[in-house]
Amino acid sequence: MLRRFLAPCHPDGFKFVAAGVVATLLLFLVWAPTGWTAAVVTLWMVYFFRDPWRVTPIRPGLLISPADGIVVSIAAATPPPELAMDDMAFVRIGIFLNIFDVHVTRAPVGGRVAAIRYTKGRFVNASLDKASEHNERLAIRIAPPEGPDIAFMLVAGLVARRIVCNIYDGQQIATGQRVGIIRFGSRVDIYCPPPYVPMVVAGQRMVGGETVLADRLAEEPPRQGVVQ
Repeated sequence: MLRRFLAPCHPDGFKFVAAGVVATLLLFLVWAPTGWTAAVVTLWMVYFFRDPWRVTPIRPGLLISPADGIVVSIAAATPPPELAMDDMAFVRIGIFLNIFDVHVTRAPVGGRVAAIRYTKGRFVNASLDKASEHNERLAIRIAPPEGPDIAFMLVAGLVARRIVCNIYDGQQIATGQRVGIIRFGSRVDIYCPPPYVPMVVAGQRMVGGETVLADRLAEEPPRQGVVQ
């Protein structure tokens, strides 16, 4: 029952929370109002670095959302060139994370990590499609047991300045497994090759590790949506 209301803190956040606690105590000794301000900031740090439990669908053929956030684009795009994949157009689903979303990222599919490539770049607004090409980013290629290789990319944003990755090249990972965290506001793109069919629409909210993004075995056209 407590899992519905309490979430552990991601290990990457421990040092930030600890620094906040120390600063809060010192500022209370100096001047109480600043101590209360520091306490609020520390509580926000605990909230930002939360790492909730998720229930991941594991049927073969599914791609699961790698992050919480809003789908900001679904369009044809070529995979990141640093991953040395086909030049053919994939369907790229872009998910934007604001500073209030869970920033722990997860694997969209299980398999072998075939490549991890870090690229330096700028820090423009991550909700824009050009951020995928110009911003600092970490591209990951996964080779699943069945079906084509999948690429997804963690992109730094206007505020985000650090991408932390906890997996390594050649590692076997499971669908929904935690792969890292992005500080503090960012974007995640996933490239869906044929025959994957998108199961989401632009504007829809994603739950990382739970929402089905695309289905390789689907016998239906891409879905449409309406705001209401």
